[in-house]
Amino acid sequence: MKVYFVGAGPGAPDLITLRGAKLLGSVQMVLYAGSLVPTEMLQHCRPDAELIDTAQLDLEQQQACYERAKAQDLDVVRLHSGDPAIYGATAEQMRRLEALDIAYEVVPGVSSFTAAASAVTAELTKPEVSQTVILTRVSGRASAVPELESIARLAEHQATMCIFLSGPHLKKIVADLRLH
Repeated sequence: MKVYFVGAGPGAPDLITLRGAKLLGSVQMVLYAGSLVPTEMLQHCRPDAELIDTAQLDLEQQQACYERAKAQDLDVVRLHSGDPAIYGATAEQMRRLEALDIAYEVVPGVSSFTAAASAVTAELTKPEVSQTVILTRVSGRASAVPELESIARLAEHQATMCIFLSGPHLKKIVADLRLH
């Protein structure tokens, strides 16, 4: 029994990695956040897979799914939006799996920042302009961003900046970026 944290990519069913699609087609149980992962991504799942939308489940309820899968010796995909390595919120799930002695693996996904650059046919780095890409976000309900990593402070570098999870703060972000 193993849990695979699979990055669904930016949402287009054809922008999932081959490994991720193959895993979806092979496991018996798939947990996904229906509020974040488009249902079209589930077309990669095997027809008899148990599909569990975790949008309304807390961590204890998700843990119960993993415990049931372990008891039945079922492999599980935990399908995450984007790439689990970037704001994936997987650490607390991994700690619980370790406590349950359940093996897991992370399968990267196509990140939205590369998909966005592709959609507008832009390079994120250009000679003489920017050779650095900063991935960041503003402080939110889930966790605070250290002051040294505030948008205004990072903007001082005049590097390419990709700002995640910050839509409600757009006016402040624009004001902070315009300082530099």
